[in-house]
Amino acid sequence: MTVPPCRTAMPVCGPNCMGILNPTARVTTYKQTVMDPGRLAGNVGFVSQSGSVCIAILSDLRRFGISLSVSAGNEAVTRTVDYLDYLIDDPTTKVIATFTETVREPERYVAALDRAAAAGKPVVVLKVGRSERARRAITSHTGGLAGESRVFSQLLRAHRAIEVNDLDEMTEVLAVCQGKRWPRGRSISVITGSGGLAEMILDNATAAGLELPPLAKEERADAERVIGRITGDGNPFDAWGNGDYAVNLPHAMSVVDKSERIDAIVYCADTGNEGILGHPGRVLENVKMLAAASEKSTKPYYLMSSRPGVMNLEQVQALREHGLVQIGGTRQGLGALDRVGRYMMAPPPRRGRGGSHQPQPDVQLKDLIGSRHRRRVLNEFDGKRLLAAHGLPITREARVNSLTDARAAANALGYPVVLKGLSDEIAHKTELGLVALGPANAGLMNDAELARAFDELSERMARIDPRPADMAFLVQEFVAGGIEVFAGISRDPDFGLTLAFGIGGTAVEVTRDFALRMLPLREGDAEAMLAEPRGAAMLGPMRGGPGADVKSLVRALGALADFAEENGDLIEEVDLNPIKALPQGCGCVVVDALIVARPFPSSSAQSG
Repeated sequence: MTVPPCRTAMPVCGPNCMGILNPTARVTTYKQTVMDPGRLAGNVGFVSQSGSVCIAILSDLRRFGISLSVSAGNEAVTRTVDYLDYLIDDPTTKVIATFTETVREPERYVAALDRAAAAGKPVVVLKVGRSERARRAITSHTGGLAGESRVFSQLLRAHRAIEVNDLDEMTEVLAVCQGKRWPRGRSISVITGSGGLAEMILDNATAAGLELPPLAKEERADAERVIGRITGDGNPFDAWGNGDYAVNLPHAMSVVDKSERIDAIVYCADTGNEGILGHPGRVLENVKMLAAASEKSTKPYYLMSSRPGVMNLEQVQALREHGLVQIGGTRQGLGALDRVGRYMMAPPPRRGRGGSHQPQPDVQLKDLIGSRHRRRVLNEFDGKRLLAAHGLPITREARVNSLTDARAAANALGYPVVLKGLSDEIAHKTELGLVALGPANAGLMNDAELARAFDELSERMARIDPRPADMAFLVQEFVAGGIEVFAGISRDPDFGLTLAFGIGGTAVEVTRDFALRMLPLREGDAEAMLAEPRGAAMLGPMRGGPGADVKSLVRALGALADFAEENGDLIEEVDLNPIKALPQGCGCVVVDALIVARPFPSSSAQSG
């Protein structure tokens, strides 16, 4: 080929790929011999940047078939998003799955996810590159970048794609999507004939954050009227009871089916393909029981084996004839129901902006950036003035240049106070010893302590080489008590602005314990972010004391999100760390802040 395909209109799959297989149209460029295209055909469109993963998916089509399989390779010309666009419009395709190492056209990719959601076609994504070693391997393997995994996860969530972590989880989601009904929510009832199995399922479901609501009091009474005594809280529902299998299991299903709190019903029973143990008739008895319950219901029913991949093919086929599905694995199978249930729930509306705190003309970000030549970093004082204009609560403070002015500011604020070095060029003051908290870290208590701190910081600032031209001091009220948290904005180079929230102030750099959301926020996002970190319990009441003022933190996150959206073309990073979350009713206050603007275009880019 003398002319690169990217310079022509020619679509090219690859290089470094296995090719394309379309069993419905009986068309293939796939590198392996296709023995029976009819047995491959189905409604799953699969796009993989790995040829081996294509082989893995095509090697087990017991519960679903393929409308199109694409081994995309290095995507020199046609890319994952091109295949997504085709599959969204393809009437044969009901669900789309991708194995993704690199997203090369982020804006088109996001638009395709939105279009798939609007078309009612789930996009199931397995994205590799969560570890640093994997990201380095992807860079060398595909020539592209893996991207930040947590940002990508939130992107998928924001645009209604279904993320999975491995091929087991992917195949279970694809299997669930073959049912005539899908879960319309996350609440699952699991019915078993074993107390031990019920306990194992509950352990796994709890660890995975799955919703298994217990039986209500009246539901339990209805169940025990027929079944006898039920152990546990009824979910998982051990329906063995008095041992009458033929009566107890259908009655258990009817009880949970009537519950408005249940979205999907699962019967867990293991049957292998070899038929070594158990009565052969039991295989189809389970199918008939599930089919009979399903015919009288509007809810989806599933047969689940306790391990993934273990199933009886006769049973699978019989379930399929009734529009029912076999799932596998107490973690993978139930997790698939949860993922599809989330997908089927209407997403919350976009959060409306606060609107009550409009920025004043003299403290707009563009004006502060333009106040000095090629200014990118706003010092704490300027940054917090700007944030205050957008409704964020900040500490009372004053910028000063002399000890005389510092004493006057401290007495006006009232001791105790904190003294800090101040400059655009010093993003992190603590590392340079430019934060004076007093002898007991309880604030500077009087003029004498303030003078000593002023002299010490002045000496340290004098040693900075080169000395920043805008060096000054910040006298700030000392905020006692409260829980230290942080919030921040960062820009992903591919997908835009994200909002982060975590517990622990500076400790977050070590614990990495934070929640993340793409902007713009949806209703309820801020509240959910406060609850997600492992240390979220610190915001609640402890040892008889009041909890933190959570409502004020929600307002602060909303105000920060509004500020970021209003200045989205200018912001690279915002770091509010720490924020002091004070006791309930006392609000919260931003103690330190850093705002970084986007890099200026290079001279060559401007001239070009």
